[in-house]
Amino acid sequence: MSEPAVETPVLDHYECRACGYVYEPEKGDNTHDIPSGTLFTELPINWRCPVCSAKTTAFANIGPAGTASGFKENLGYGLGVNTLTPTQKNILIFGALGLGFLFFISLYGLQ
Repeated sequence: MSEPAVETPVLDHYECRACGYVYEPEKGDNTHDIPSGTLFTELPINWRCPVCSAKTTAFANIGPAGTASGFKENLGYGLGVNTLTPTQKNILIFGALGLGFLFFISLYGLQ
């Protein structure tokens, strides 16, 4: 017999709209003794933001880590850059800056 599939919940991150603190379920909250793996919806009622003490109603779901940043309705626009994750955008930006710097320095080799 095969075992029924266990549904793993998506570990969405939640950002405090007051101060910008991001609750990450895979880390939990050490200041309030919340163990890692605790979903935002499973937090105690009296839990507050560890930075600014805002209630859970002040938090907005920003989705799981590694997803494309921005509004979902805008991801189809642009030259495909809107679907990149923040890490991929950083690599693209700083890689282009580094390549431009190398081209600039290579001009000193011309006589």
